[in-house]
Amino acid sequence: MKVLVLAIDRDDDFGKKAGVKGPVIGKGKCIDAALKLSLADPEDSDANVVYAAVKLYDELKKSGEFEDVEVALITGHPDVGIKSDIELGRQLDIVLKKFPADGVIPVTDGAEDEQVFPILSSRLPIISSKRVVVKQNETIETTYYVIYKYIKEILSDPEASRVFLGIPGLILLLYGIGKLISLSYPQSMNIISNVVAGIILLFIGGYAFTRGFRIQVFKALTNEFIQFIFGVSGLLIITAGMVNAYVNIDTYAVQLMGYVPEPGLIKFILYIHSINTTVIIGIGVVLVGRIIQAYLRRNPHIWYNIAGILILPTFWIIIDVTTRYALGIVNFHSFKTILEILGAFADVIFSVAASTFIRKYFISWTSGDNSGIGETSEAARGAESKA
Repeated sequence: MKVLVLAIDRDDDFGKKAGVKGPVIGKGKCIDAALKLSLADPEDSDANVVYAAVKLYDELKKSGEFEDVEVALITGHPDVGIKSDIELGRQLDIVLKKFPADGVIPVTDGAEDEQVFPILSSRLPIISSKRVVVKQNETIETTYYVIYKYIKEILSDPEASRVFLGIPGLILLLYGIGKLISLSYPQSMNIISNVVAGIILLFIGGYAFTRGFRIQVFKALTNEFIQFIFGVSGLLIITAGMVNAYVNIDTYAVQLMGYVPEPGLIKFILYIHSINTTVIIGIGVVLVGRIIQAYLRRNPHIWYNIAGILILPTFWIIIDVTTRYALGIVNFHSFKTILEILGAFADVIFSVAASTFIRKYFISWTSGDNSGIGETSEAARGAESKA
């Protein structure tokens, strides 16, 4: 039985720090690779993994338990995950071509490297495994050393440093600015504290929201800039309309109803009626941005947004009629109300018909008129056969 003793470096420390490219096959070459990494970074445990693999190789050779034994090192990729695992599988295939083993004994330094065991077992049986634990001197492994080591790792990792240092740093910075301002304006300390607390909560909540839902803000800005601009514009229009309606609600009530109702359900319905137009306009602006972005990308789903714009007048009529009816301004027997309802039905019918046509048009548009190309190629083939 041929056995392969396999040292695994999933995140390619050998390549990053020592310039060693995997795979490395053979005892001498593996020792040379481990020496290079030890000189480049004496604290890296991956060198000890290779030493342990060579030691196990020597023990199996001396025992004579197996027909043949070989030792090798495979390295992955700094981007740990799919990239590194694909690279490890590729290098393992190269090793198996040179040494067609019947079984493998992986040697690792932790649980992360052991995650590649399914890749190994898909190619040959895993006879055993060995995890290397590096012993530390008790005088060195103090609390100070451990804290220093983890801080150093956090500082070197951009993602971790943003979370563990960036957010706390922003909080301290904002509170420091607030404290300095309060020295000159002590009477405004409550306002300053509320503003600072609001900014902090807004930032932390926004960061958690975007990370939780995998929303990449900077990528969206670069790849969907037009849609982003129109989306922000639409939200600003809606917000401005809501604020304006809230400020002038009493004036609007007098114009529409002749009196100012008491705070309650009637005033809430009046507020919904007053923001109806700005909300519909804001949604229309957002949809226009989505249409332009989809057109530039030749996206066949552009017809969804066009259908949305076509149906917006129906929603405006529904909100307008129902709110005015709830306020007692109109009834469903008036000629004007009937005309509005008929207009809503006509808009729905028109939207469905237009959307059906637009959908077929844009699907053929994005496909590049493949039917016409197919007919041309058929005619060309027929002409060649006649010739």
